[in-house]
Amino acid sequence: MAKDTQEIMKETFNDEVRFKERKRLLFFGLPWTFTVYTITDSVLTIDAGLLNTEENDCYMYKIQDVRLNQSLLEKIFGIATITCYTGDTTDTTITLLHIKNYKEIKAFLLKASEAARIKRRTLNVQDIGADDADLLDS
Repeated sequence: MAKDTQEIMKETFNDEVRFKERKRLLFFGLPWTFTVYTITDSVLTIDAGLLNTEENDCYMYKIQDVRLNQSLLEKIFGIATITCYTGDTTDTTITLLHIKNYKEIKAFLLKASEAARIKRRTLNVQDIGADDADLLDS
């Protein structure tokens, strides 16, 4: 019997699943889709598809910023969309579409990504053009 993603993550990273959300339909906010978002302390995993499946993982330390968007229809049905901006090479943005518990998940992603960067001693640096030769000469 094949192990599911949850069991493998628990064995590999010794992480408990913090959030497991299903992408919901925009109308009525019903979870009738085949996309599942699994969030642990060290990895964000997106499992999508029924017949053709795709699994996308992103380590928490690679998440640099998190944005919450909520349209009028999403507000009506109590769901929102979270966009994670990452340093990952496969996906620079990861979108968690139409999910419940969006405030808690956003707060957790920000806190866990910062903790993971501190734990791994990685530094997130933004290029502000300081290497411009004209600025150095003046």
